Amino acid sequence: MAIGAFVEVPGGAGGGGYSGRVTPFVVLTCVVAGSGGILFGYDLGISGGVTSMDSFLKRFFPEVYRHKQDSKVSNYCQFNSELLTVFTSSLYIAGLVATLIASSVTRRFGRRASMLIGGTVFIAGSVFGGAAVNVPMLLLNRILLGIGLGFTNQSIPLYLSEMAPPQYRGAINNGFELSISIGILIANILNYCVVKITAGWGWRISLSMAAVPALFLTIGAIFLPETPSFIIQRDGNTDKARALLQKLRGTTSVHNELDDLVSASNLSRATRYPFRNIFKRKYRPQLAMVLLIPFFNQLTGINVINFYAPVMFRTIGLKESASLLSSVVTRLCATFANIVAMMVVDRFGRRKLFLVGGIQMILSQVAVGAILAAKFKDYGLMDKEYAYLVLTTMCVFVAGFAWSWGPLTFLVPTEICPLEIRSAGQSIVVAVVFLMTFVISQTFLAVLCHIKSGTFFVFAAWICVMTLLIYMFLPETKKLPMEQMEQVWRSHWFWKRIVGEVEDKEEEKEQQAGKIALPS
Repeated sequence: MAIGAFVEVPGGAGGGGYSGRVTPFVVLTCVVAGSGGILFGYDLGISGGVTSMDSFLKRFFPEVYRHKQDSKVSNYCQFNSELLTVFTSSLYIAGLVATLIASSVTRRFGRRASMLIGGTVFIAGSVFGGAAVNVPMLLLNRILLGIGLGFTNQSIPLYLSEMAPPQYRGAINNGFELSISIGILIANILNYCVVKITAGWGWRISLSMAAVPALFLTIGAIFLPETPSFIIQRDGNTDKARALLQKLRGTTSVHNELDDLVSASNLSRATRYPFRNIFKRKYRPQLAMVLLIPFFNQLTGINVINFYAPVMFRTIGLKESASLLSSVVTRLCATFANIVAMMVVDRFGRRKLFLVGGIQMILSQVAVGAILAAKFKDYGLMDKEYAYLVLTTMCVFVAGFAWSWGPLTFLVPTEICPLEIRSAGQSIVVAVVFLMTFVISQTFLAVLCHIKSGTFFVFAAWICVMTLLIYMFLPETKKLPMEQMEQVWRSHWFWKRIVGEVEDKEEEKEQQAGKIALPS
C-alpha cells in the first residue's frame, strides 16, 4: 500500500507543458526577494551569540552570569533562566500573531506590500536593540523583529514559488533557506568579531546591524514586480500578466501557463474566507501538510543549534571566542548543504531529500546524546577532543537539516496549496514555525537541565516519527505546476480516499462568480 506514496504525475518532468527558461530577470527578482531570508537567519544567529557574551549577560541577565561563575551549578543548568528564555522567545509570539494578519495583507494588497511592511518594522526593531539600556527595550526590540519576520516569512516563499518556472521552482524557492543560512553565518562571524571589543559594547553592533539586510529588502521590494498570479487575482488584467510572464520566462509562448493561472484565479476570486475554506474536505491533504511539516521541522532540534550553539559549546568547555567560532563552522556546513539542495531538489525530488536528511539527523542526534551521556557530567569540563567530536557531529546534523527539512518546509507547502488557499496555507506554516520555535526556545534550557543528554534522544525519536510520516503520506511534487497539483493527491494511496473525484456542487456555483475571460 505504501508504495503509492511514490506516485509521480506523468508529464511533471517537463513542467506541465509550459515553455520558458530561467531568465536573468527572474533570477534578479528572486534574489532580491529571497534576501529577506537573511533577516530571519541573522536574528537566529545573533540571539544565540549575544546571550553567550559575558558583557551582555552582566548588563541584562546578571543571574545567568553568576551561575556561570558558580562551580556548584550543574553544567546543564548554567543558562537556565526564565528571563533569558523570554528574551529569546518573545519574538516568536509576536511573529505568530503578525503572520496571521499578514495573510490578509498579502492576499488583498500583494506580496510586495507584506515585504515592505516587514522590512520597515524590522528596521525599527533593530534601532531599539542597538540602543537598549534595559530589558524592556530588549523585549521591544524582539517584538518588533517578530512582527517584521511574520510579514516577510509569510510573503517571500509565496513570491518565489509564484515567480519561478515549475521545473526550477525547488531550486529557486530553496534560495530562501540559503538566505537564512547566510544570515546566520553573517551573524556568527559578526559575533565572533565584536566579542573581542574589550569595552564590552560589541553586542550593540550585533543587534543594530540587523537593519542592514532589512534596508536592502525594503528598498528592493519597492522596485519588484508583483507576481502574475496576484495581478490576475487582484484585477483580472491578463494582458499585464501575459507581458510579465513573457519577460519572466523569456518566451512569447506562455498561453498554457496563463490559462492555468486564470483558472486558478477564477476560483480564488470566489473564495472569500480562505482560512475557513482550507478546512474543507478537498483541502484535507494540504491542511495536514501545512500543519505537520513545520511542526516537525522544529522538533528536529535545529533551532536549539541556531539559538544555543554558542551557549552549548561554552557549556561543554569551549571558551567564549572558541564557542562563537564553532558556530561559524557549523553554519558553513549548513550553507554548503543549502547549495547542494538547490542543485538536486528538482532532480531527485522532495521526498528523497526529506528521507535521506531525516536518517542523517537521527544518527547525529543519537551520537551527540551518547557522547554527552558518556563523557559530559554535571560538574567539570569535557575533554577537548570529545568537545570537538560533538562539534563535528553537530556539523553533520545541520548539513542533514539544511538539504532537507530546512528548505523543504517552506517549499512544499507553498507549491501544494492552490491559489485560493495559498496565502492562508503559508500563514499557517509560518505561525506553526513561530509557535513551535517559541515552545522549544522557552523550554529547551529547562529540559536540558532536567534530563540532560536525554534531550537529544528525544529529538531523535521525533525525527524517526516525522520521517515515517513523510514516507507514508507525502507524494512527490517535483516539476509539477502548482495549478495542476491536485493530481498528486488523487493518485496517492491514502489521500485519494479523502479527496476522491467528487466535485462539490457549491464550488461549481462559486466558480461562476467573477470569472475572467482569457483573450485569444
